[in-house]
Amino acid sequence: MPAPADPAPSHEALAAAAPVRPGALAPPLANEARQLRLLIDAVYDHAIYMLDPEGHVRSWNAGGQRIKGYTAEEVIGSHFSRFYTPEDITADLPARGLRIAREEGRFTAEGWRVRKDGTRFHASVVIDPIWSAGELVGFAKVTRDTTERHEAQARLEAARDSLLQSQKLEAIGKLTLGLAHDFNNLLNIIINSLELVGHYAHDPKAIKHLQGALRASERGALLTRQLLTFGRGRVLSPERQSVARIVQDAMDLLQRACRAGIEVRCELPTDLPDIDVDREQLEAAILNLVSNSRDAMPAGGHIAITAGLRRCRRPEALDQPDMDFVCVSVRDDGEGIAPEDQARVFEPFFTTKEVGKGSGLGLSQVFGFARQSGGFAELASAVGGGTTVSICLPVPRGGR
Repeated sequence: MPAPADPAPSHEALAAAAPVRPGALAPPLANEARQLRLLIDAVYDHAIYMLDPEGHVRSWNAGGQRIKGYTAEEVIGSHFSRFYTPEDITADLPARGLRIAREEGRFTAEGWRVRKDGTRFHASVVIDPIWSAGELVGFAKVTRDTTERHEAQARLEAARDSLLQSQKLEAIGKLTLGLAHDFNNLLNIIINSLELVGHYAHDPKAIKHLQGALRASERGALLTRQLLTFGRGRVLSPERQSVARIVQDAMDLLQRACRAGIEVRCELPTDLPDIDVDREQLEAAILNLVSNSRDAMPAGGHIAITAGLRRCRRPEALDQPDMDFVCVSVRDDGEGIAPEDQARVFEPFFTTKEVGKGSGLGLSQVFGFARQSGGFAELASAVGGGTTVSICLPVPRGGR
């Protein structure tokens, strides 16, 4: 009995076995549609897929699965609006993108999209219409994950804003320092003269007026000291101190500075490293912050004084390495500060209080003290959501 003949080889087998002539395409690439499919699937950093004219997904590539988390089986047939945020869906942005692509020939945009797991990513999107014999048969959609670029740009803008703000406050500080020195010298002459005149005054009315003038002069001297602190013109006397001990010792004073209905509580860890700080100036800065919080809560509320260790760099020193800071924060649940005012809160004489209810020097004193101590001050606030001001002071090398 003759042996059965071998089955005829398939066209694919013949193509695979045939030698490839120089310059000719290998069999898997011989078909144009297959070439395109392989190319699209090889693109891993872009989601490339086709939509039908109504926006339903008709194809899916590996980049789409990597970026958005869906497999082809999960997503093909569903509407592409599933990738949009709820607020963008409410605003009808998916339909708008298709309409612009159809009418203008292309739609490009950047915005937030949603992955399968619910997380959001920033995306650059292009939608092109696909026409066949004058009929719209669908759309080609390309999505690229630009989250890292978006975040880097945001960090760059924040750094630039911080640098500009620092330069502005530095210029204001130099001007303030010169004025404060001159004014302080004049006040010293006035105070000394009033005290000398007081020794010779015997009329009760004259004595009363002299005492009023002295009180006003001393108040002016206090203001100049605050201005000097902002302009970094005061001499600090730093010593190795425990921030927790300083705040604890000042709690009675801080509580007395607040009226009934305001609770001041202290939440300080005991393992914070000691820092080199002028104790008197730190106490004055915290008192300023507590007083501001008190004024922001006319109906009463809570003030929390906290502290923690943070590794970062000063906002204006982005070219320097990270270092350790002990940050003391005063948080209230008061009225909050409008966003347009937050960039100016550390400027001398700027205040959101009513006329006559604040000199506008409290936060500038805090800012100047933090800067002169080698640290920085920062504010976070939301209208109706309270305010937190932090004083971040550097930890000495080897102090941890």
